[in-house]
Amino acid sequence: MCMSGYKLSRRAALKTLSLGASAAAVLGTVPLEAAKHIHATLALEKSPDTLVTYRPKFFHGRQWQTLRKLCEMIIPPDEKSGGALEANAPEFIDLLTSENTNYQTQLGGGIHWLDAYCRKQYGKDFLGCPDALQEKVLDLIAYRSNSTPQTSQGISFFSFLRDLTTDGFYSSKIGIEDVGYIGNTVLSEFPGCPDPPDA
Repeated sequence: MCMSGYKLSRRAALKTLSLGASAAAVLGTVPLEAAKHIHATLALEKSPDTLVTYRPKFFHGRQWQTLRKLCEMIIPPDEKSGGALEANAPEFIDLLTSENTNYQTQLGGGIHWLDAYCRKQYGKDFLGCPDALQEKVLDLIAYRSNSTPQTSQGISFFSFLRDLTTDGFYSSKIGIEDVGYIGNTVLSEFPGCPDPPDA
């Protein structure tokens, strides 16, 4: 989606970018220890023992549904593993945002911008647009080279959301397994870096 014209899938691209970050001391945006704490908090809240489903802390109604849709489009499930939704990336972002007024401004304002842009261009908010139009909008705001006075806020928003979604995904159990990270282990030899994915 959003990378039309490229053979490298979004998941492969994000995986390549996060290989070093997912197991390091700091993720792209969120410190690893904070990410672990957030996932532990979510695990307790979403435990089958509690019989309670996650209740958004900051995003509500249409904004919560839009956040979930955007996260799913950024890292969709594939044949190997679940995607951002299965990794609780929207919940991860919501919990972080509920505690950070800067995130509230960037993300809440970004979703507002996205809906306003879609209404102006297509007469419907983002969720009301068909998949093809949603992808077209994300293709526009996924690249800084598309920046204009009309799109700069959307590009900044989407870049930040993409970073947070990646952090939420690759610090989760699903994301760590997707990367194949096995922890700090002793190697008898170093085979070198793997070949980059085919572009």
